[in-house]
Amino acid sequence: MATSARVRHILDTIGQMYPDAHCELTHANPFELTIAVLLSAQCTDETVNKVTATLFQKYKTPEDYLAVPLEELESDIRRIGLFRNKAKNIQKLCRMLIDKYEGEVPREHAQLTELPGVGRKTANVVVSNAFGVPAMAVDTHVERVSKRLRLANEDDSVLEVEKKLMRKIPREEWTDTHHRLIFFGRYHCKAQSPKCDICPMLDSCREGKIRMKATKPRKTGNYKNVDGSRS
Repeated sequence: MATSARVRHILDTIGQMYPDAHCELTHANPFELTIAVLLSAQCTDETVNKVTATLFQKYKTPEDYLAVPLEELESDIRRIGLFRNKAKNIQKLCRMLIDKYEGEVPREHAQLTELPGVGRKTANVVVSNAFGVPAMAVDTHVERVSKRLRLANEDDSVLEVEKKLMRKIPREEWTDTHHRLIFFGRYHCKAQSPKCDICPMLDSCREGKIRMKATKPRKTGNYKNVDGSRS
């Protein structure tokens, strides 16, 4: 696949900005990663890591999550958004892992998406980070940055964004690019206050150009005052 010069410039630039970008969800194995990503929906990684710091000490295996009442698990993850629904999905997921996969997280993307609470994005994160399979997971940061940098269209769905990124970016760079786009969106190209004034990719960003044009100070007019002086 031939990478266009503009896409190559974007990949190289974010690579220079965030060469060590990585998954910021704390985990020690594929099972913990799956639980952490499930919890991260509509919640920050920082909050998830605070909760899993104690959660992963208490629950080590799928059996551990099923050994407690649902209400106890809900209480353990109460700081997480949508905690009740997520607690139910965790127990259902653990039951399926035991019944169908001998308690192990499956390696195949299609099998992962069959697990309760595990969507396409979660499966992409797990296969790429836990099993080393190239994948392009599209979260809110990746979607926002991709559209701002015109790697995708403004009205594209999440799946359309994923497919376009996979077509435009070499497969061996999918996972690293996923992490770098997240870091770029989380720490630089933020939703509300992007750092357009110091962005090395402003030329590729239509929205950034508009923002910068809007923030330029207006020139002071050279008008005569009442006393005849000029201002």
